[in-house]
Amino acid sequence: MQRINSKLLIIGFSLIFIISNCASFKSEIKGRFASDVEKNYGADGVSVFFIFSHFRQTKGYDAIPKLDSQRKRISGFDDFFQDALNEFSNIKKYSTFTNYASDVNEPQRRAARDSLKQIHDFVMKIKFTREKSFAKSFLGSIASTVSLTLFPVPYTQSYSVELELLDSKGRLIKNYSRKASLTKWVQTFLIFIYPFHPEKRKREEIYVEFLHDIFRQIETEKALKQS
Repeated sequence: MQRINSKLLIIGFSLIFIISNCASFKSEIKGRFASDVEKNYGADGVSVFFIFSHFRQTKGYDAIPKLDSQRKRISGFDDFFQDALNEFSNIKKYSTFTNYASDVNEPQRRAARDSLKQIHDFVMKIKFTREKSFAKSFLGSIASTVSLTLFPVPYTQSYSVELELLDSKGRLIKNYSRKASLTKWVQTFLIFIYPFHPEKRKREEIYVEFLHDIFRQIETEKALKQS
């Protein structure tokens, strides 16, 4: 009899975790460009060097922000960037480089990055950061486990992007920044909402909107214009 009750208990726990799921919701983009977009048609073509950095930090657990490796950065980023490039009308040539923590031990990669800076009209340093709270995530996991996911538990991650636009001599032209957050709710039976709010799609939308919005502002301000 005790064995049967144990099996039923295990089956019950298994069913709860099988049917439990999550639905994710993103915030509005803070710092969004509000003006009408004006294309920079007729401007001379320029070359731009894009330098990307992808950071992550669990506040209360990681002492400092850490650079993502190529494997850990968001999947599909190259596609997001390629799509956002359509916001520009006068980029005739561009190069890209992504910073990794391992670069500290690879002088050849650092030298290649520095040499590329010298042969382009403009440099864009683009830093992405995602952060979450260790304490809130830990307490949320406990609450979710104790309640058997019967009560909704939120897990929030913050996202931000900072862009520095530099001229060919390394002088700062302008800074740009955007922020957003993504909240994932975990609860039993959210499987019925999940198809409409998957975390992967919402996270991708944040990166896509970040890039498009900042590039639109740069285009409208005609910042990529030779003096």
